[in-house]
Amino acid sequence: MRHLILGAALALLLPLSAQAQEAGDAAAGEKAFAPCKACHAFGKNGVGPDLKGVVGRKAGTHEGYNYSAALKGSGITWDEANLKEWLKDPKAKVPGNKMVYPGLKDDKKLADVIAYLGTQK
Repeated sequence: MRHLILGAALALLLPLSAQAQEAGDAAAGEKAFAPCKACHAFGKNGVGPDLKGVVGRKAGTHEGYNYSAALKGSGITWDEANLKEWLKDPKAKVPGNKMVYPGLKDDKKLADVIAYLGTQK
């Protein structure tokens, strides 16, 4: 009987553990974001658009940046799910966009970068 109760308790905790692993670490995300600084900044446009306040923003709308027609017409709002798909493979998420970044394949680093972006308001 004890084994059954212990098994049930563990089964209940596993989804919580998976959610905790999916939640990113903003401090680690700041480090993982370092290569992105070649094109992106917070507070000004560069080679890529300003990422300050990107979480919750509609794609292709930041003033003063020349977005591709594909991104402007995507209808995407940058929430966690869309950012994850975009950062993992920008060409697959929005075919025809002009971002040359090949994508970040490490799920932990993806979650960390997204958490970091969320701190930049």
